[in-house]
Amino acid sequence: MIEVRNLRKVYPGPVEAVADVSFTARPGEIFGLLGPNGAGKTTTLRILATMLRPTSGTAHVDGIDVCEDPAEVRRRIGFLSSTTGLYERHTPREILETFGLLYGLESEELATRINELLETFTMGPFADRACGLLSTGQRQKTSIARALICDPPILIFDEPTSGLDVLVARTLIEQIDALRDARRTIVLSSHVMPEVERLCDRAAIVHEGRILEQGTLAEINAAAGVDRIEDAFFALIDRATEAAADKAASAADGDA
Repeated sequence: MIEVRNLRKVYPGPVEAVADVSFTARPGEIFGLLGPNGAGKTTTLRILATMLRPTSGTAHVDGIDVCEDPAEVRRRIGFLSSTTGLYERHTPREILETFGLLYGLESEELATRINELLETFTMGPFADRACGLLSTGQRQKTSIARALICDPPILIFDEPTSGLDVLVARTLIEQIDALRDARRTIVLSSHVMPEVERLCDRAAIVHEGRILEQGTLAEINAAAGVDRIEDAFFALIDRATEAAADKAASAADGDA
């Protein structure tokens, strides 16, 4: 459902945010992108969501090239970011209605879908309150529901539980788990390793725009020589950092 090959993104400066990223996410699978801040995770996800164009490389969503037909890609995905904005004067219900209509849902189907999401995320008490008056957790619930309004086959989640309290985060994790069971394809980034261990079928460790290791969590752990994905994360990052330092030192010696 998602295929990324040799993806590269360079911002003016130049700043190489993504140097070389390749992975595949399959139906019914949660694929995790794990890495420190600045590793290139968010840029990669925004390319998949057609918010950015890559400098080189390719990305296909459900067989569709994100550059050649971005509108068709958008019809098939739900995208959620911790920085996703909301219309401050609109209520959650109005936002869901608006986006449902944009996706082409008929009025009866849309009403049913809105009620399902309001119930799933216990949004009833604030469904008709302006978004500008909502708490962080309430705003994130609204963003989650908006991403799910068209029941998309592919979901892209960038730090979906960021800023959420424990109860709201648990509800979202349970919902993501249920979406996998419904054969959705899900790509997510997260810094919360217990979430990764619970949710991800496969993952990639990203550092400075490159994938250090990818596979099942067990395969990543084995490559790092540890038993837990959190330990694997730090071991692989430390190994890459040390290798880069050794390379820089060798280059400096050569120049000298």
